[in-house]
Amino acid sequence: MLPDLSTSLTARLRGAFQNAGYDADGVVDVLGPQAHAALGRGEPEAARRATADAGELGTLVRLFLLGDAEEPAAVRKALDGLDLDEAVGAQVLVRDGDRVRAGLDIRPYGDDEGSWWVIADLDSEQRGGPVPADHVLGVGHASISLARATSRRPVETLLDLGTGCGVQALHASRHARKITATDVSERALRLAQGTFRLNDIDVELRQGEWFAPLRNRKFDQVVCNPPFVVGPPRVDYVYRDSGLGGDDASALVVRQLPSFLSEGGIGQLLASWLHRRGEDWADRVSSWLPRNVDAWFVQRDVADPTLYVGTWLRDAGVDPRSEEGRAKASAWLDWFAEQDVEGIGFGFVTLRRTDAAHPEVVCEDLRHAYDDPLGPESAAWLDRVEWLRTHDNDALLATRFTVPETVLLEEVSAPAEDGWASVVRRLHRTDGPGWQHELDETAARLLAGFRGALPLEDLITLLAYANDLSAEDLAHAALPVVRELVRHGMVVPA
Repeated sequence: MLPDLSTSLTARLRGAFQNAGYDADGVVDVLGPQAHAALGRGEPEAARRATADAGELGTLVRLFLLGDAEEPAAVRKALDGLDLDEAVGAQVLVRDGDRVRAGLDIRPYGDDEGSWWVIADLDSEQRGGPVPADHVLGVGHASISLARATSRRPVETLLDLGTGCGVQALHASRHARKITATDVSERALRLAQGTFRLNDIDVELRQGEWFAPLRNRKFDQVVCNPPFVVGPPRVDYVYRDSGLGGDDASALVVRQLPSFLSEGGIGQLLASWLHRRGEDWADRVSSWLPRNVDAWFVQRDVADPTLYVGTWLRDAGVDPRSEEGRAKASAWLDWFAEQDVEGIGFGFVTLRRTDAAHPEVVCEDLRHAYDDPLGPESAAWLDRVEWLRTHDNDALLATRFTVPETVLLEEVSAPAEDGWASVVRRLHRTDGPGWQHELDETAARLLAGFRGALPLEDLITLLAYANDLSAEDLAHAALPVVRELVRHGMVVPA
């Protein structure tokens, strides 16, 4: 039986939540920083104490965030007189003796511009055991990561492929005029519909596998958090398993997504890929691409197969030490061994449909820590790729460049007979993904002239003259370096 989250019910819930202050800021304020942090670690007692005298807001926090059973009268008051039998019938609440508990996970979730509410299924901790096969995941690390990696430039049409509980579509409502959301799971679409109604957001919903419900449709932007877990071709949990073997789910989306983009449209997704013995991961993911697509693959992590299996078993509430857990782990690890899998890569993919004769395809390992969200950078990366495409070497030589203030030159020296000898010169971008490039002394001197006053060709001529070098040879060596630095935003046209 599916939840019945009608327009009238969600409107009354929205009003009750607003009256009680049950939003992202309100929850932080009532809990305080320490109790809020403890709750994030799965330690609810400090939050329970903090809400003891917090009235209706305290009741809602205990009910929906802590999973406590509450007195019906207190819940009725917190929900602004909503009929509890109706709420139970809609699966928002469940009876627990003479008390009531949350039947669904309904929690505030926000960004820098404001707060929403997200409706999902109770997780394994709240359920007290493994989740069912049709479990609809709430806001998790993966969905937050994709939201932070997504470009937010205004678009007319956006597709959220595999919407789940609707998190990506909520974010899309900030910058897209028309939003379409799909999912193979009827339950997911029912909960996503509740999420959109609760937040008074208009989203077109379609059910079906992958791109099947979208024939002959084009979108300015597509976002996708697919069931990217890799392993044997089976479906234990719809939210994470595609039924396709290995990394075929990620490959399918990368291959098919560009055909649903308008010219110049952008697709952004989370993906996983196998690291197989004797195979380069970049070659593997590049082979998925159709023609006429700019692509940026960013690898954020590579997991050991054993750690990977244990993590995903626990995610579903399965104890790896149990008989069920051991059987699933054994089959999973056997499959990895048969496929020569040494690791599982995870990261972000940005695609742009283009009619360029030579699309740009870049695979980068960005496993180091950086704080800035990747979304603005992904849009800027595509801008820089397009700029480079329209500027041949002659145009590049005629360009005046500057070095942004966020880019630093780090030099490491070692003791030598005559004082200090330079060991390495490293250009470091301190914002965005924190790219680094090692430079030789000549390149460092060339960049010192990037003040926006002289074109690159003149700087090369002057440097060649000062160092008794061939200007032609120096230009031949400098142009690829400058192109790479432009692509990474470490030098910019003046």
